[in-house]
Amino acid sequence: MSSTGPVTLDDIRDAAARLKGVAHRTPVLRSRTVDGLVGAEVFLKCENFQRIGAFKFRGAYNAVSRLSPEQLSRGVVAYSSGNHAQAVALAARELGSSAVILMPEDAPESKLRATAGYGAEIVTYDRYTEDRTAIGDRLAAERGLALIPPYEHPHIIAGQGTAALELIEEVGHLDALLVPVGGGGLIAGSGTAATALNPGIRMIGVEPEASDDTKRSLEAGHRVSIPVPRTIADGQALDTPGELTFSINQRLLDDVLLVSDDEIRAAMKLAFERLKIVTEPSGATGLAALLAGGLPAGVTGRSEVLPARIGVVISGGNIAVPRFLEVMAG
Repeated sequence: MSSTGPVTLDDIRDAAARLKGVAHRTPVLRSRTVDGLVGAEVFLKCENFQRIGAFKFRGAYNAVSRLSPEQLSRGVVAYSSGNHAQAVALAARELGSSAVILMPEDAPESKLRATAGYGAEIVTYDRYTEDRTAIGDRLAAERGLALIPPYEHPHIIAGQGTAALELIEEVGHLDALLVPVGGGGLIAGSGTAATALNPGIRMIGVEPEASDDTKRSLEAGHRVSIPVPRTIADGQALDTPGELTFSINQRLLDDVLLVSDDEIRAAMKLAFERLKIVTEPSGATGLAALLAGGLPAGVTGRSEVLPARIGVVISGGNIAVPRFLEVMAG
């Protein structure tokens, strides 16, 4: 798949039409406890209830569904630490195709099992010493497979943007939207939808402290690479933003906030105890930033006319019980 752009609101609406009846229209949760802690109205878009347990199914299905029947018969290949892996495997199965998934050796066991459970062939690699992009390109060339990248393609970005499209369609005006940032596809799609529907909205990305490649890149004005990070938020453990996603996010993002592993744990704990939902670490970083009080001035403050309205994307909930307990124990 060639990486051309840009992505428009019409592309996102087209993706929404393709996903209708296939992807879940995930719920938006409210919590008086969270509102009170933040001092604003908070709307949580719960992609942990999406098929495969994360937002990634949106982009994967939108991309795979556009392949020709001939290409679907040959199959697809993708690389991912877990959620995109499951999403492509399920999308391929739904569309009568097959999938080869390249996953890091240290990917969570639950995500490896789930990906295999959707019928994919799994190939592993060492994320700290090997280049997954090069391996994926080689597999695609050797086997005649269509490469479905995790974020670096307009069809992926447009699919991910349907989460923000649904959120704003349901709740209306938002003053700010917080979105976890890994490769940048979710926030690129969300920002495209949100700024088109809600001019003036503040787009806030959230990264783990150890994985701040997008924040550094925005500050430098160009893509910056960092050492492969180690963080409990494995879905955001990237070293460089995508070229296409960064070009979009450089234009649309107002800020990127950083959260510590302890702040992520606190958000997961609150989500579990008070909201009664399970999130994986990467899925909770937006909520973590909000609870940590890191938003720029003016976003969380109340005006005399209308309280601030803040959207947060809970991007996923794929975590096994042993890992959840391990994370909670620090």
